[in-house]
Amino acid sequence: MTRRAIYAGSFYKSNPDTLIKSIEACFMNSLGPEKLPKRITETEETPPFFLVPHAGHMYSGSVAASSFLELSKYKKPDTIVILGPNHTGMGSEIAVPEVEGWESPLGTMKIDHEFVDKLIDKCSLVTKNDMSHSREHSIEVQLPFIQFLYDDPPTLVPIAMLNQGYDSSMLLGETIGKIIGKENIVVLASSDFTHFESHDSAKEKDTRVLKAIENMDPKTMYEIKYKDNVSMCGYGPIAATIEAAKQTGREKCRILNYATSGDVSGDRSQVVGYGSAVFYKNELII
Repeated sequence: MTRRAIYAGSFYKSNPDTLIKSIEACFMNSLGPEKLPKRITETEETPPFFLVPHAGHMYSGSVAASSFLELSKYKKPDTIVILGPNHTGMGSEIAVPEVEGWESPLGTMKIDHEFVDKLIDKCSLVTKNDMSHSREHSIEVQLPFIQFLYDDPPTLVPIAMLNQGYDSSMLLGETIGKIIGKENIVVLASSDFTHFESHDSAKEKDTRVLKAIENMDPKTMYEIKYKDNVSMCGYGPIAATIEAAKQTGREKCRILNYATSGDVSGDRSQVVGYGSAVFYKNELII
């Protein structure tokens, strides 16, 4: 069985040719990197980890493209682990899928069930639950970007986090990092930032959060989130990714891009903030 692309036609284009053109536009947009990824990698180095937003491609795709452009510079990962928040409240606390693949208009990505089974074995918080993923968009919207980069895409480990508590997120990240070790596996944290405040308010709050992320300091990120009432949705995935990055020697972070939906629509009265970042090893030149 496979999970269908339920947000094709709403969060992103459903026609494959139109979808490819829209993704190219995300890369070339002035809010994005303004260049397309190369099909031949520049290095054989194992890729860094990344932060990506997950709104509709029209709004957050250019910010996401900044991370995917950076990913394209490294050798193709064997597996991509995507950690996303569970917006729906359905399913279990931290869920991996039972299905064998996830579909998008660009094809099907196979689930890495070997990694999934290791994660369940080593972290009691994680269970198989397709209901958690059935209506969730935060992971699905990343698949077309990955498939755009690779003709033969990596296997996939989608993880939906309903439980985003600090201790749970850190334990999950530690476990993921230990499973990865030195393997050629990439982790993506999927999150948007401040929701439905003015552009200026969102940018002010999100700048403080992004500074904590850049400092690889999830505890401070949580403190800012709760103290300043920052309505970011994927703080658990970000914390887990930071911990997994540290476990695998990726101890540096650089913020790649930030924008709000107001930068796209022109309406800055109520926006959503989007950020992208890279978590990398000290010896890499980013």
